[in-house]
Amino acid sequence: MLEQLLIFTRGGLILWTCKELGNALRGSPIDTLIRSCLLEERSADGVFNYDAPGAAAYTLKWTFHNELGLVFVAIYQRILHLLYVDELLYAMRQEFSHIYDPKRTAYDEFDEIFRQLHMEAEARAEEMRKLKQAGKAAPLLGKKQLQGPSQRGVQQGGRKQKSGSNIGSATDEDGADSEKHRGSVNNSSNGHQNGTKESIARKGKENGPPESGAFDVNKLQKLRAKGSKKNASAVISKTSKEEPKKNVKMNRVWGDSPPSESKLDFTNPGNESGEGVVEVVSADQGDSMMDKEEIVSSESEDEEDDKFEGPKSSVKKGWFSSMFQSISGNSVLEKSDLQPALKALKDRLMTKNVAEEIAEKLCESVAASLEGKKLGSFTRISSTVQAAMEEALLRILTPKRSIDILRDVHAAKEQGKPYVIVFVGVNGVGKSTNLAKVAYWLLQHEISVMLAACDTFRSGAVEQLRTHARRLQIPIFEKGYEKDPAIVAKEAIQEASRNKSDVVLVDTAGRMQDNEPLMRALSKLINLNNPDLVLFVGEALVGNDAVDQLSKFNQKLADLSAVPTARLIDGILLTKFDTIDDKVGAALSMVYISGAPVMFVGCGQSYTDLKKLNVKSIVKTLLK
Repeated sequence: MLEQLLIFTRGGLILWTCKELGNALRGSPIDTLIRSCLLEERSADGVFNYDAPGAAAYTLKWTFHNELGLVFVAIYQRILHLLYVDELLYAMRQEFSHIYDPKRTAYDEFDEIFRQLHMEAEARAEEMRKLKQAGKAAPLLGKKQLQGPSQRGVQQGGRKQKSGSNIGSATDEDGADSEKHRGSVNNSSNGHQNGTKESIARKGKENGPPESGAFDVNKLQKLRAKGSKKNASAVISKTSKEEPKKNVKMNRVWGDSPPSESKLDFTNPGNESGEGVVEVVSADQGDSMMDKEEIVSSESEDEEDDKFEGPKSSVKKGWFSSMFQSISGNSVLEKSDLQPALKALKDRLMTKNVAEEIAEKLCESVAASLEGKKLGSFTRISSTVQAAMEEALLRILTPKRSIDILRDVHAAKEQGKPYVIVFVGVNGVGKSTNLAKVAYWLLQHEISVMLAACDTFRSGAVEQLRTHARRLQIPIFEKGYEKDPAIVAKEAIQEASRNKSDVVLVDTAGRMQDNEPLMRALSKLINLNNPDLVLFVGEALVGNDAVDQLSKFNQKLADLSAVPTARLIDGILLTKFDTIDDKVGAALSMVYISGAPVMFVGCGQSYTDLKKLNVKSIVKTLLK
């Protein structure tokens, strides 16, 4: 039995709910559906399981009317396995579209329509159940007697088609098709293959974007310009080989600032006790990049649209028909029309280091949001798909909650307790280094920081953190090696409370997501100390590994938690972002799989090389 059924707009306005199904739902399944599926671009799945507080468990199914911007959702208990829900939702969508008016907010007359649709759907489901029971009770009956007329027709049609492919079609009047059938009669494999390729090319062209067929001279000029640049670079490389010069190591330049002539000698001028270090750090490092705003340049995207058109087929539509379709804007988008552009978009995302599974789900979600919409005037399918994908990426990468750590630190300070941040991640991603960058940024905002050396597993981890503390002149709490990290972190937080420190940065040992003992120790540290922020430190170089790392970290933290509400990853810190060029897909993969925002981005090897994630720049790079 259905628990609830409702219709609402994409803006969140509820237009109709079934009054007969006014059952009190436990928890908030609709809010969770919107937050976890619709806003996170997981709407192509069509099914969502919600575990309510207590013993209740619901299944939610939904469908869209993209042209009207409506969402139809049905909720029922997971144990029931109702088979007629999909059919009922599609029937409701068809009937409600006839009476929908954007100016209205109440549709009481739909109650009787829904009652009739519900009875018909339940009757068909009951009839199918009886047929299945009859089939089990009488196994001697042949399958042909239990099949419906539509299924028999399909099988008969299949047999006719198979026989027709062997003897040829007598009713086919098309010349090309008749030649293909004659080739099959003569057992000519070459003729059959050519006919198949021609039909595939014709089908791909019908589903693809219209094009005029004229030769584009601008593209040829661009190719010639690129060729001339390559030749010029080859000449320069030859001249450089002929005149070898002495290799001089220069400073790496970030941004548009002119290169400096300072020597690359960062030897600590202080003595062994660390005196004179603070002056060197403050003089060399400067302001952190976290407080600087990046400017995204706006360039023309005509060339990008040309590249995005997808695979070109050999059969071309007429110039007049393609122009008329573009001007009229009355064509309804179907899934087959979107496939060429979505395939090109998926390949592009994968070249940017986006995980294949996530790229495929994103394309399916975009197809679900565009199917049934009318194509606008003077617009192409490729540009429509790209605009929809750009909106989806912006929704995914934009944080759903506030990530202002400075405000949270001041709020915790008013409550008289330190703000605790725990850094977790796999081995060798740079947790300790980026912990020091975060500490340097907090010091610039006049926030007192204390480090907690809870990496009691790796050799040299405590000494590394001690060096950062000495250079930044901040206190460090350490107990040496082979100690329980959870107890060390607890004592560090108590010490910070006594010393009135504002923030405690907890360094943990790197661990692989499949290491059961270390993951159990990490879960104990988080559950015992209840930190304010759990930061996952990951490399920007990883692709599919990011999905596996984050999903298993969250899964282990949930499974090994001693409390009902397990603490999971709250935010992401991406390291080595300066080494990936345009391969920025790891940021999208990590946010999509965990739902946690990217709060910091490491882009260098000094204390100032820490900045915020520019969402618009990432989206532009992914679609470039």
